[in-house]
Amino acid sequence: MAKPIILAVDDDAEVLRAVTHDVRQGFGEKFRVIRADSGLRALEVLRQLKLAEDSVALLLVDQRMPQMSGVELLSQARALFPDAKRVLLTAYADTEAAITAINEIQLDYYLIKPWDPPEQRLYPVLDDLLDDWLADHHPAFAGVRVVGHRWSMESHAARDFLVRNQVPYQWFDLATNPHAAELLALVGEEAPCPVLLFPDGRVLLRPTIGQIAETLGLRGHAEVPLYDLLIIGGGPAGLAAAVYGASEGLRTVLVEREATGGQAGMSSRIENYLGFPSGLSGGDLARRATTQAKRFGVELLLTQEVAALHAVPGSLGVTLADGSRLGAHSIVLATGVSYVRLDVPGLDPLVGRGVYYGAGLSEVASITGEDVFVVGGANSAGQAAIHFSTVAHSVTMLVRGSSLAAGMSHYLIEQIDRTPNITVRLGSSVVQASGDEHLEQLVIRDNQSGECQMSPASSLFVFIGARPRTEWLDGVVTCDERGFVLTGPDLSTQDGRAWPLERDPFLLETSVPGVFAAGDVRHGSAKRVATAVGEGASAVLTVWQYRANTGL
Repeated sequence: MAKPIILAVDDDAEVLRAVTHDVRQGFGEKFRVIRADSGLRALEVLRQLKLAEDSVALLLVDQRMPQMSGVELLSQARALFPDAKRVLLTAYADTEAAITAINEIQLDYYLIKPWDPPEQRLYPVLDDLLDDWLADHHPAFAGVRVVGHRWSMESHAARDFLVRNQVPYQWFDLATNPHAAELLALVGEEAPCPVLLFPDGRVLLRPTIGQIAETLGLRGHAEVPLYDLLIIGGGPAGLAAAVYGASEGLRTVLVEREATGGQAGMSSRIENYLGFPSGLSGGDLARRATTQAKRFGVELLLTQEVAALHAVPGSLGVTLADGSRLGAHSIVLATGVSYVRLDVPGLDPLVGRGVYYGAGLSEVASITGEDVFVVGGANSAGQAAIHFSTVAHSVTMLVRGSSLAAGMSHYLIEQIDRTPNITVRLGSSVVQASGDEHLEQLVIRDNQSGECQMSPASSLFVFIGARPRTEWLDGVVTCDERGFVLTGPDLSTQDGRAWPLERDPFLLETSVPGVFAAGDVRHGSAKRVATAVGEGASAVLTVWQYRANTGL
């Protein structure tokens, strides 16, 4: 935590040096003492400190300064740091101005120059004032602050990225939080939103996800051109492969286009994962696994997307979306799946503005007391409904099928039955969405009777199945008709040209020797966190088999 600040202001350079020296001598151990040579410069410094969320404990200001007097400065500074203690340095002739300031700006004290010796005439006064300030001081939030509009897609994307990467942040909604406009005014009222304010004072205006990652130091850059193991995808399977590969001495790099954890990282609660009897969130699982991977030396390249896979005899590699290339002796495909889009009139323009695919954990604070709709009947939908029910007025699950049992674990069904503000509407579908700046209304159809009902709605979360992210593998790696990657024995059922070598493919090996697949992206996978972790670890075992076979 940064030290609170004492700001000394005087236009006389010699006096400013002297007061700064004396204050540092007396209080430098607990406070950071900085200085300004004019009232205008002091206001500029205070605005920068406000943006950086620094704490100002005391202002020690000379009264007689050109352009702006000490009292005028303290009056304006009060709007920026109302809790800071205010002390005026005056000449004997300025006593009347100091007394007036006590009444008008609640001046805490005035000192008549000179203050020698400081041990008797300066330190006792400041000591009392600083003790009072510390007694009432609550340390400022030391994370990222986000200013924007709830119904802005860019604001949602920024907050969602921070949540998924476990970055602490405060949300300032311009429609509901009076401090949001104050922060925006400090940056510039015409600043495009969202505005991200970082603890070190840096400011990003309507940034891309890549810019946010770069500023936070999350993105990473490849350190070498050739790796023993390159993993594409940072979900449970990719993280497991990274941990097992690096722990066995393979120089490992993991490329993830969004955030580690994948789809599982968006889960509010996983209660059937071995070894966690009380359950854990997907974010916690991702954080633990990411920390473990870093501990073993895995290089993480986040918010970077693989655009192409290159495979020629004796050489494997990828091209990233920015045009850079990486080579590897072995590659593990662990790109997982993404939620299928709901093909409903009026829905697409409202994505990020009341319509969300996945758990939308960044929106939990915004839906407090509201009526929320969840589309889907599998585990992810059930976990989200239970999580939302803790803050929402009501949660309505819209399930196309006739039973939750077809796609949801028994323990989740029981929890939903026990939650009074969750309603499950079986045999129901959303057929239309509408709204101007954000989602306002849904049309819901009863699939059995065909009757439609209009329902006011501000939040809709969609979980209706998943598709693999494998379009970029077309013509290189063999996939099934739905785009899932074929591996091992499944390759023998395809065109004989799918496997080029005389030996049989290893268990998780794709149609390209040395390229393996694990987790949800693989044909026939169980689509569960535990099995994805197991396949990630197993993929590394097959990598070792491949290395032994090829003499690497």
